[in-house]
Amino acid sequence: MSNVTAPMGGKIIDVKVKAGDAVNEGDEVIILEAMKMELPVVASESGTVKEVTCKSGDAVETDAVLVVLE
Repeated sequence: MSNVTAPMGGKIIDVKVKAGDAVNEGDEVIILEAMKMELPVVASESGTVKEVTCKSGDAVETDAVLVVLE
């Protein structure tokens, strides 16, 4: 299992995956707004989404777990 974490604190703009989705390494899973920029957050490895721990509009801190992959 691996976790996709926030590279910096910010606000979740878009969640592009849901539990059960298959993702490949490098696929965008979350769009995060930080410092007035939209940052794509990508899967660090291929796998299946086990859990999405955030939703659009959530404020997150640096290193917060956003998506759990298995």
